[in-house]
Amino acid sequence: MSPGLDGKAAVVTGAARGIGRACAVALAAGGADLMLVDVARNLPGVPYPLGTPSQLEYTAELCRAHGVSVLTGAVDVRVLSEVRDAVDAAHERFGHIDILVNNAGIAAPSGALAHEIDEREWQLMLDVDLSGAWRTIAVAGKIMVGQRSGSIINISSTAGIVGYRRFAGYVAAKHGLIGLTKAVALDYAPSGVRVNALCPGSVRDSPAFEGRMLAEIARSLGLEVDEHESVFVQSQPINALIEPEDVASAALWLASDDSRRVTGTVVTVDGGFTAR
Repeated sequence: MSPGLDGKAAVVTGAARGIGRACAVALAAGGADLMLVDVARNLPGVPYPLGTPSQLEYTAELCRAHGVSVLTGAVDVRVLSEVRDAVDAAHERFGHIDILVNNAGIAAPSGALAHEIDEREWQLMLDVDLSGAWRTIAVAGKIMVGQRSGSIINISSTAGIVGYRRFAGYVAAKHGLIGLTKAVALDYAPSGVRVNALCPGSVRDSPAFEGRMLAEIARSLGLEVDEHESVFVQSQPINALIEPEDVASAALWLASDDSRRVTGTVVTVDGGFTAR
């Protein structure tokens, strides 16, 4: 069966690189028009680079190559007015919002023990990774409920299923995102709007994994980052990191009518990591 996304419109957050870019390109290949957003600047307290305007524009170029219409915007998901402006622009341009991919997120800035986490860092994690998804749902979800159709895909993590040492804020936020997914799925089911979560494992070309998380995990094991990545790959059941396109393939299925009876569920793309 084909994705059949011709004529549909999608909003993808965190679209400048990694999973967000892969999801955007997959949706474009399926025929969907797109609103692509990213923070397009560094956030205070986050010590690794986030998406840049040039990276976001490159994602847009890749999508336009499939013949679809693409809008872009600089959006901080911590700011409801910015989220609303972007979604409203997409709604005005396309006339409907059929797909929302909530991919915007950050990893734990410090990799600290729970009692060592600064309150501002704790709040930042929740505000971006959990409340940011709620804000986009609050705006785009209202439109979907009104049109009585739509698919919302929240990008959580294996950290939404299991715990990770020194990442209490990240784990709490990603667990919360799964809870939000299940609750909103029940809220929206009578309106025909589906809500699901994807839980990727360690993804190559992910700011979270290749930035602070990999460094902190390596440090906790007394290894160099390069050495640790090799050890980490060997410890995975499939002996490989997840590619962004692996996650995008699952998102494409959840976005399409092929999954029309699937809502309130959690799909893992982790190479068997959480199966153990």
